[in-house]
This record gives sequence, C-alpha cells and structure tokens, in this order.
Amino acid sequence: MHPAPTPPFPLEGGCDCHHVRYRMETAPLFVHCCHCRWCQRESGASFALNAMIEADRVHLLGGTPVLVDTPSESGLGQKIARCPHCHVALWSHYAGAGPVVSFVRVGTLDEPDHLPPDIHIFTQSRQPWVVLPEGAKVVPEYYEREAHWPPESLARRQVLLPRIAAYRAAKGFDPL
Repeated sequence: MHPAPTPPFPLEGGCDCHHVRYRMETAPLFVHCCHCRWCQRESGASFALNAMIEADRVHLLGGTPVLVDTPSESGLGQKIARCPHCHVALWSHYAGAGPVVSFVRVGTLDEPDHLPPDIHIFTQSRQPWVVLPEGAKVVPEYYEREAHWPPESLARRQVLLPRIAAYRAAKGFDPL
C-alpha cells in the first residue's frame, strides 16, 4: 500500500447550495471514520467521516451556518453547523471540546479525496457489508489517542487543552 500524497492546504468546501463556503487552513488533527449506530442514523449513511481540526483553522468564506443543538450518544449533545438554506451539515462541535474543535464533514470538501480516514472507529457496529481496506487502522470502539495520533497532532492538542478546559469549566463539565 502506497502512502497517500500530502494533501494541498488550504482545502475549501461548502454546502450544496453554495451559500456557506469555508476553508480548512491546515491539515486536520485526525480523520475519523465512525461506524457507530448513532452516526449511521444521524448521517443516514453507513458511517460518518469527520476531520477533527482546531475551529480557528476553519474560516468562513461566505455565508454563516446555523448551529443546531442535536442529541448525542454521550447525552451531552453536539452543535451541528448547517447551511440555513439547504441544511447540509458542514461540521460539528461535540460537547467534550465545544467550539474549540470542529469535526468537519469530509464529504463537504470540494476535494474530499484528500482526507481519507486515519482510523475506523466503533467498527463493532459497522454494517456487515462495509469492507474495510487491508492495513487500515481499525478499532472496535474508541481508542487511546496517544497510540494512534501522529506526534504533531498530539502537540497541537496540547496547545488546545487550556482552551478546552476553560470551555468545560464554564459549562460545568468534568475537567479533562
């Protein structure tokens, strides 16, 4: 298996009606392909493909998404950024890191082929007909970040931790 070429950054994306346009300025921290039943139901597909990135590295180029409060399996919910016109989901902010981290829907990128999954998670509930590539990182549920993330992403996360901790304290969540 050949390593994928380094994607060109920035990458741009948007919704179907082109009202909301955004730019990912840098590579994401990590790309999840989540096969949990919650993501299957929410996306209406076999899995959700999300690129985790610092929210301040995602810039709006046009339009403003609406943030829709949506339940999540954790019980803490998430806010999904959707186009106010066509309602396409562009990214999410999960309760754990709140507005500090965006989970960009890879399929909304103009060139989604540049961000294949770094890991397949919650594969114990994947659809049985979904065949995962040989050599892919696969875990039955979630994973230990330090065991899978590249060192540069772990370093970027360290920079985010004080902001995440402040958000969590303001919301009354357990500290990290």
